[in-house]
Amino acid sequence: MKVDRVLLDALYRGRLVGLRTRAEEAGLSKSGSVEVVRARLIQHHILGDSDLSWEGIQSMSHKEIGEVLKVFGIKSSGSHKERRQRLWLHLNFDSRRMTVERLVEVDRDRLHKLCRRLELERTGNRMVLVGRVAGVLTSQANGWGRIKRSLWRSGIPDLPMGEIEAGAEDVVEEVEIGLEEMPAEPKEEPDFQQSTSDAVLEDASDALVFELDKVESSVQGALLTIQARVEDLERM
Repeated sequence: MKVDRVLLDALYRGRLVGLRTRAEEAGLSKSGSVEVVRARLIQHHILGDSDLSWEGIQSMSHKEIGEVLKVFGIKSSGSHKERRQRLWLHLNFDSRRMTVERLVEVDRDRLHKLCRRLELERTGNRMVLVGRVAGVLTSQANGWGRIKRSLWRSGIPDLPMGEIEAGAEDVVEEVEIGLEEMPAEPKEEPDFQQSTSDAVLEDASDALVFELDKVESSVQGALLTIQARVEDLERM
């Protein structure tokens, strides 16, 4: 795959300030972490002729998708399906936010969509869907969302020094300005007046009827009545 190696090297070694400036100049969103902005710029400037939609990713050959992953500077090995999953995650999520721990906050509809995009089964209750998506995130851990450290520190290893110097001015300037990273998220005090999330209500509803067929019919009726009014109980 032929790419602009000088520009790609600059994007690999770029810091948040410079990358955001590039994004603004290109008319792209400059929101997100340094890795999110970097991936956005690589997609636009380096792989602009490639169809990186979900449908486009599905149509890529095993070899082609491996080359695309290498251009993004992330893990490129694995099965064809694993490569598709990894590329889609890298293009659509911030790995610091898309974590197993945060899946408990995701409602059933969004989990259903995630399962579809990750090529997973979509049957079962919310917690079953959480488990499937969590399995993918666990198996893909450290494989996406952050470029390889060697690329961030040194750029493309076999790039001639003259070419590196030609594309490195913005990198030097960013270091002089000072490295900017996303500020740490402030720890919020628990709000006990806040409404319960849809995900929690869905879990409560599923738990009420779990193995319902194993209890007496009178109990089944009571549980079904409670399940139908979970939201009313939450408001109480």
